[in-house]
Amino acid sequence: MSTAVPKSSPHEERTRHAAWLELFFDLVFVAFAAQLSHTLHGDPGWREFGVFLALYFPPWWMWTNLMVSANLFELDSARRRLLMLFAMLCLAAMAAAVPKADDDAGRAAVYALGYAGTRLVLLGLWWPATRYPAPHRLPRWRPLTYCLVSGVLWAASAFVPGSWRYAMWALLVVAELVLLLTARGRGLPRRLHTGLLVERVGLFVIIVLGESVLALVTSTDHVWTAAAGVVAVLGFTLLAALWWSYFDFGSSTAELVLGSAEPQRAYLLARDVAAFLHFFVTAAILCLAAGLATAVEEAGHAHLHRGAVGALAGGLALYHAAHAAIALRFGRSVGGVAVWALPGIGVPLVVLAVADHLPPWLVVALLTAEAIGHLLYARWAVRRRAVAAGGPPRG
Repeated sequence: MSTAVPKSSPHEERTRHAAWLELFFDLVFVAFAAQLSHTLHGDPGWREFGVFLALYFPPWWMWTNLMVSANLFELDSARRRLLMLFAMLCLAAMAAAVPKADDDAGRAAVYALGYAGTRLVLLGLWWPATRYPAPHRLPRWRPLTYCLVSGVLWAASAFVPGSWRYAMWALLVVAELVLLLTARGRGLPRRLHTGLLVERVGLFVIIVLGESVLALVTSTDHVWTAAAGVVAVLGFTLLAALWWSYFDFGSSTAELVLGSAEPQRAYLLARDVAAFLHFFVTAAILCLAAGLATAVEEAGHAHLHRGAVGALAGGLALYHAAHAAIALRFGRSVGGVAVWALPGIGVPLVVLAVADHLPPWLVVALLTAEAIGHLLYARWAVRRRAVAAGGPPRG
């Protein structure tokens, strides 16, 4: 096994894209997104939302870990392919266990064992870095604690009874976060490909947006009326506006900021924005997917269930709140962020407060109007900044 430090030229840094293996790996999250979103269909309560977030974080966290590993160790060897394929199998088992994983001992055990398997995959990916020459060598205790010990404890949790199992999961996740936060990028064998990182996160956003579109389409299996069609069209328009604003402004800004930062700051920004804050971005879209599906199915009702409105309006508010936090982390001024963040969060919360008096189509229409307004403001702001800088207007 080679112990050479992986290197890349500046040209490779600019032009590297997701490999076929990484794209194939992402397919398992199509199934995960569908399973998780389905848990919020209908009229979910606080418990269902809590379980959704709790079951979503471990696979999301593993995806970010494997995404960074693929970013740093791009050599396409048979060993790496087998490790990533085994990780896919483990995550697929976790996805299959998601329904009732919070109260079914068998499903919870499969979920825990699947996650334990992915920790061992991480160990296999990172262990060669412990043999690199200084100063690129990774201390052995880091993969041993972060990957091996964590994996063993997750496997052991499969045999812990009742609610103690879930408390153990929470403690293990917190321990993993503490290890990552204390590392602060030390021990990385090379600089992250920031363009590839932004691309990979963007592809994951496409996955959850795709689940939202699929939820709209499949919800018409249960109801085929003009009212359902109106809600479905409004829902698609909402998703299209989110896609437009994210990929025209959000991802391009991230690539610019990360690409111009020095390596240590680029790592810390990537950790906070890609690993932590995008958990809430993608969770919000999955909530929207569930809420839109329910809105189509209940299009003929006098009003939506409170849980469905919570998934819809709460999802959109969370989406904007996460993007506001990302903008602040990138150094934007509080005043500049508040101009669009306060309406983006406030309008959905107002809709949530009055939804008992609104028909389903109007709930979705108001949220769609907010998303379109947000997009138009972003385009106007970018054009104004371009003109002020003396360049041609964008958009």
